[in-house]
Amino acid sequence: MPEAAPAEVTVALDGAPGCIADARDQVSAFLARAQSEHGLPVAARTLDLSQLVVSELVTNALKYAPGPALLQLRVADGSMVEIEVWDTDPTLPWAHAADAGRVGQHGLEIVMAVVQGFEARREPVGKRVTARLSLFDDPLLG
Repeated sequence: MPEAAPAEVTVALDGAPGCIADARDQVSAFLARAQSEHGLPVAARTLDLSQLVVSELVTNALKYAPGPALLQLRVADGSMVEIEVWDTDPTLPWAHAADAGRVGQHGLEIVMAVVQGFEARREPVGKRVTARLSLFDDPLLG
């Protein structure tokens, strides 16, 4: 039986060069610890999609909100990884309608297509965007 889920990790993001790559590295290290130290099975697909989701959410936070951002990672219910990004802008994100001719602004569309759960809510300062991915392979996704 797996041990308790790893403690959550919170990382301050200042927008410096390399910040988005560092955020991807943080999610990789977090999931590696969940697997090696806590015995949680983490699918290779989950690792890849978690890095993609972190890239998109952190990019949006740093591009559209003034000031710092926070990345928070946790295992929920022993079966999901939660990726939360907080930033200073209270404007909630929205996915554009699909448009193959549009250049750019597909990030949130992509995130919504690969996650099992998504929530965006205003905070007393700014907003918090949460995406949830299954740690395990989903046989329905083939």
